[in-house]
Amino acid sequence: MSIKESRSFSFIVIFIVYAIAFVVGMLVYRSLAGTGWHYLWQLFFSDVAATVVVWLFGLLFRNVSVYDPYWSVAPPVMLTLWACQLHSWTSATLLLLIAVWYWGIRLTGNWAYTFKNLNSEDWRYTKYRTEQKPVVFQLINFFGLNIMPTIVVFLVMIPGFFVIEAAAQANMVSWFGFIVCVCAATLQLVSDTQRHRFAKDHKGQICQVGLWKHGRHPNYFGEILMWWGVWLMFLALSIGPSTLRDLCVIGPLLNACMFRFISVPLMEKRQLQNKPGYAEYQKRTGMFL
Repeated sequence: MSIKESRSFSFIVIFIVYAIAFVVGMLVYRSLAGTGWHYLWQLFFSDVAATVVVWLFGLLFRNVSVYDPYWSVAPPVMLTLWACQLHSWTSATLLLLIAVWYWGIRLTGNWAYTFKNLNSEDWRYTKYRTEQKPVVFQLINFFGLNIMPTIVVFLVMIPGFFVIEAAAQANMVSWFGFIVCVCAATLQLVSDTQRHRFAKDHKGQICQVGLWKHGRHPNYFGEILMWWGVWLMFLALSIGPSTLRDLCVIGPLLNACMFRFISVPLMEKRQLQNKPGYAEYQKRTGMFL
């Protein structure tokens, strides 16, 4: 067995990669301080710099899945550091951070449960790698599989940055947004748990138990719902001009479109090819819930 096949070693490597990415992101953020740029640009470029580090290690290990935990690790870390910098610990900020950390821990835990080793790569990445020419694949890898998700995640975080900056107290709508977030993350937790348990005893079969009986992708629905909850927490505070509030809807909307028009079609095409009866399941069961 090669060292890359060791699950323990692979976890250690991933931890080191993300520690290096964190340090680089912090250095870039500090180097941009005092430049006069809006803080969102400073945060964005530090986020991109950290992503580039993860991408480089993905190239080193020939495994795009090195990026996979970035989606769930970046938001809790970045939002918490922003709250620390602004010393913003109001009830609205705390609700936001509790919701995002609950979501992040849950999603990272799911990644850790399914992570095998550094030799194991998500089937979607392997598909692109085998179907595309090397140069084309590397362009897809950098822009489509690393940078684009980072941009989407950053956009859904922007309402959260504004909530923290406002340093306001929570109101009823804030609590409603918080409840939406918690329900969304719990929906993901329950649906992923049901799927893992089903797959363990029924390999190759279509999961149609629990939430999966009522929707083909309840886990994706939870991911979409999560960021609408954060947007509601922002909307509750009526922060800034109406134009700003309108623009903040771009993040959760783009995230929803990404799952609806990219993630779901890719998954469904694979399911139709590999699981007999999926077309019938598709006809009688809604896409989400």
